[in-house]
Amino acid sequence: MKRFYENVTVGKEEAGYSVLLDERPIKTPAKSLVSLPTKALAEAIAEEWLAQKETVEPASMPLMQAAATAIDRVTTQRQKVIEDIVAYGGTDLICYRAAYPESLIVKQSAAWDPLLVWVKSRHGAQLNTTNSIAHIAQDESQLAKLAAVVNAQEDMTLAPLYNITALCGSLVISLAVLDGHLSASEAFDISELDETHTMENWGADEEALIRRKNNKKSLMASTRFLALSGILV
Repeated sequence: MKRFYENVTVGKEEAGYSVLLDERPIKTPAKSLVSLPTKALAEAIAEEWLAQKETVEPASMPLMQAAATAIDRVTTQRQKVIEDIVAYGGTDLICYRAAYPESLIVKQSAAWDPLLVWVKSRHGAQLNTTNSIAHIAQDESQLAKLAAVVNAQEDMTLAPLYNITALCGSLVISLAVLDGHLSASEAFDISELDETHTMENWGADEEALIRRKNNKKSLMASTRFLALSGILV
């Protein structure tokens, strides 16, 4: 899409803040007005629009994409999004451990065991683990505790939270990021532990390196969105 505006500013409205392109408020792909919870987030999204050259590249605007997703998808399918996020708790990455080699077992325990301790202490949820590839069932009452945390979030928070959860393959990791217990970089390293181990021992192909780079960039952007929204301190 060719750039169709010259000036980008931030406006204050009753419900929050807006980004204006030549004094006209931006809209989502579904044509809904974009209302943002903080001035900091609005200014950051305005910077994304301002940085566009002759052509507007949506892929280079992760904060705008997250806001649009929250408005177009979460507000209309809130319960479905919550269910999708919570579903990761039933197959959480950190609950599935290697049976071998010993070096990987040690790395997983060092990185993942503290998170199991944290989620029990912070949210009262105790999760089961296994060193088999077979599915291990989690107690529904324990998953319900995590579901309550997700359900309590605002629509604007659920969009980046879903992205972090999906990228990490872990509800526990994403809730730790949401709580400020883990940084985006830490979450990436922890969730990529298995692949990092494989790469260190067997090398990496170009496709894997590109995937990791893009995933880390997306994870960092989602965490930044939460920080700019005033969710993280």
